Amino acid sequence: MNPTYTAVATSSGRESRAVTADGQLDIQLAFPKEMGGTGDGINPEQLFAAGWAACFATSLDRVAQARNLDAKDVAVTAEVSLVPADGRFALAAVLRIELPDHLGGETGKKLLEATEAVCPYSRAVQGNIAVEIVVE
Repeated sequence: MNPTYTAVATSSGRESRAVTADGQLDIQLAFPKEMGGTGDGINPEQLFAAGWAACFATSLDRVAQARNLDAKDVAVTAEVSLVPADGRFALAAVLRIELPDHLGGETGKKLLEATEAVCPYSRAVQGNIAVEIVVE
């Protein structure tokens, strides 16, 4: 393996801090109120959602550029959920994609399919968690 980039972060759990090796991210983590926590911090699902939304939007823009399409006005909202599964938790996600009118219909559908195939986050979860893509 010859990585182009490696992110390094350290945490000791959901009720601690998460800090990246370069110091750019230093946040308090906390269980969400819905899970009996205080909600006074970020949780891993929020971090995953933010990363996935950014990655998918960037991947979509690159795929669009390769097809000579303008995707500047695209917005991606990732909703990452913890769902009960056999006495444990699993992840599930909804990606809400706001496409401008000129990227609607079949063009948008093909663009999203190609983006799913290249986005590292989408590829990482493919077949592992339930994912719904909603075009808005």
